[in-house]
Amino acid sequence: MLSIITQNMGLLCSRQHRYNEADTEENAQAAEIERRIEQETKAEKHVQKLLLLGAGDSGKSTIFKQIKLLFQSGFDEAELKSYISVIHANVYQTIKVLHDGSKELAQNETDSLKYVISNENKDIGQKLSEIEGRLDHPSLTKELAQEIECLWRDAAIQETYARGNELQVPDCTPYFMENLQRLSGANYIPTKDDVLYARARTTGVVEIQFRFMSPVGENKKSGEVYRLFDVGGQRNERRKWIHLFEGVTAVIFCAAISEYDQTLFEDENKNRMVETKELFEWVLKQPCFEKTSFMLFLNKFDIFEKKVLKVPLNVCEWFEDYQPVLTGKQEIEHAYEFVKKKFEELYFQSTTPDRVDRIFKIYRTTALDQKLVKKTFKLVDETLRRRNLFEAGLL
Repeated sequence: MLSIITQNMGLLCSRQHRYNEADTEENAQAAEIERRIEQETKAEKHVQKLLLLGAGDSGKSTIFKQIKLLFQSGFDEAELKSYISVIHANVYQTIKVLHDGSKELAQNETDSLKYVISNENKDIGQKLSEIEGRLDHPSLTKELAQEIECLWRDAAIQETYARGNELQVPDCTPYFMENLQRLSGANYIPTKDDVLYARARTTGVVEIQFRFMSPVGENKKSGEVYRLFDVGGQRNERRKWIHLFEGVTAVIFCAAISEYDQTLFEDENKNRMVETKELFEWVLKQPCFEKTSFMLFLNKFDIFEKKVLKVPLNVCEWFEDYQPVLTGKQEIEHAYEFVKKKFEELYFQSTTPDRVDRIFKIYRTTALDQKLVKKTFKLVDETLRRRNLFEAGLL
């Protein structure tokens, strides 16, 4: 009997030992999980959240791609190849808009003859317009590229392109039309510039995280870490913005200042600049941005400086009080400063007294100019660093 009791006690002790080992292992795992969560929470506190906002076609997605090229590893071959179908679609869409636009102008304008496509190109135009209308258009071949070149050179198409602001003709048109033979090569792989010019409407939310090292010789681990979010700018995409508004370090708002004479893709009765004004005003008034820094990118300056010498700034109802007084470069600067002042006035009119201490900066940008984007982001980084130091009581 005593031996049985002794055996049972031995079994109990053995089991207890195993239970203790299991508990110790579980406790160690729980402690490791807590440690990781604590580390991630600490790391998250040091990540600066940047939100790219703006109306459709403002160039914010091009800024996003530039940041990826500048501060990440760029695009690998698979990513570059994924843009082939996008670029080919851009080519077909552009030539269809021009072809259909010329037909419409030929029917409705008093000087209609100059919009009539030549007989030798009429069939080509119809064929290309039908290709774009398909759900799955073919890859761009040398033969199709040659036909598109013929149609692009047609006098009627060039006259139509001159009125592109009325027809939703994309900014990338001349770039792709000048590179058709390369884009149609059998072994074509898009270049960095091709990707930057490619237009694909952003849907949903895309993000990248990167470390920005500004001063020369700075420790590679000491640069600010940023998480940049890009969201769709079209009206039907804006409902997806709200859940991103919390905990934002800075809003980078892109305004395409060259679009003062254009209407929305979604609403051809609404001027794009007026839409941008109203959108910027709405964003400024969001309660969660009470202490959020605002970086306004007055984008597409390269197009603006050419256009403003031909198309008066006051064709836009928001700029109706503009009076051109100079010529050449002086007029470009005069017009730019007027637009800049309009946005400054809008910012302060839309900012309540309790928000006047938040940071507001304006930058002149051209999203396709990598050097300028890099220089601009360096300025943004310096501004945000100074704000962090000030809030920490170090300035």
